Amino acid sequence: MPPRIAVVLKGYPRLSETFIAQEIRALELRGFEFCIVSLRHPYDPATHPIHAEIEAPVLYLPEYVHDDWPRVLRALVRSCWRPGFWRALITFARDLWRDPTRNRLRRFGQALVMACEVPATVRLYYTHFMHTPASVSYYAAMITRTRWSLSAHAKDIWTIPRWEVCEKLASADWIVTCTDVNHRYLSKLSDTDDKVALVYHGLDFSRFDQSPNTRPAHDGCDQENTVNLISVGRAVDKKGYDYLLAALARLPPTLHWRLKHIGGGELLPNLQQQASELGIDGRIDWLGGLPQTEVLAAYRDADLFVLPSKISDDGDRDGLPNVLMEAQSQGLACLSTNISGIPELIVHAETGWLVEQRDAQALSEALEMLIRDPELRYRLGQAGFVRVRQDFSMERGIDSLAGRLQKSLEREGLQ
Repeated sequence: MPPRIAVVLKGYPRLSETFIAQEIRALELRGFEFCIVSLRHPYDPATHPIHAEIEAPVLYLPEYVHDDWPRVLRALVRSCWRPGFWRALITFARDLWRDPTRNRLRRFGQALVMACEVPATVRLYYTHFMHTPASVSYYAAMITRTRWSLSAHAKDIWTIPRWEVCEKLASADWIVTCTDVNHRYLSKLSDTDDKVALVYHGLDFSRFDQSPNTRPAHDGCDQENTVNLISVGRAVDKKGYDYLLAALARLPPTLHWRLKHIGGGELLPNLQQQASELGIDGRIDWLGGLPQTEVLAAYRDADLFVLPSKISDDGDRDGLPNVLMEAQSQGLACLSTNISGIPELIVHAETGWLVEQRDAQALSEALEMLIRDPELRYRLGQAGFVRVRQDFSMERGIDSLAGRLQKSLEREGLQ
């Protein structure tokens, strides 16, 4: 069957967005036909196995207008005759006046191409992220008079102006978001009471080992009892890795630990330099981005997962990081911070351990306690394993999304 829904993404495929890939595949298995619209070509050298299972064709838009200006120009000429073009142009001009940036121009150029090149059978644009991808869908939906909906996450909500959030909320058919913090914020700005829904991404546990891993009782007392720490996340400011390195440097020199970091990111050279200056670079393995199968194996070899997330100065922050759920699914004790949606997953001192963000001393004290106490790690790991599997299964979220997508299609007379 021809696709009825276009899934609009910033980039596809991406190692850091496995939760989107698992959602697309799960919805395909429910019978939905998609095409994927990507604003960028892939940059990651590897993909996850689930990407090979996804059947939807991919349309790549020109990342920048100058990359393929003849294509954009052709789309502009064709769009002039579309029913909603002039409304979209006026809206874009107003937005450009409030946000006079090249990125705003790029969004409209991509929207023109999307409006002309997405299959004519598409009746709904389902978009991930409220910033750039939502802008492209917002303008394209006006041009083609197509319904659109939105899945909002973290940075995309908190780093764009409130006027933009409100106008996208008013335009979209419906919106889902993945933390209660996000839900409460967006609901206050929404034009209707029931437009925004809380939908946790959750995990597809059929892809994970079903029993928690049994780990040696390492306590860091000597070389043979070295405690293996792991953190998975991009080297960007909101992950707080500068505070993790500062916290590790404060640990007693006689305590035996080793950290594996998995993930790329623009701050990686800075962090490596910081580790060298702190004298702990010899205890850290920087592994870069890895496929999910290798990440899961690394969880099962580790003793403690650490993610020191923080709210950046520009408002960027994590939502509810999937890596925390993945680590808990392997029975691995987790140490993180009490921001955003993290406390919705980790109950402090019961299913994991939480500290204040940007507090290297508190983080160091928690690290030392958990390194020295394998029994506490075991208890937290077991409790986290039970909670994540009881309350954070992907199936609940897929049920909710499938219902919303179907209702949107039915409104167009497509059942």
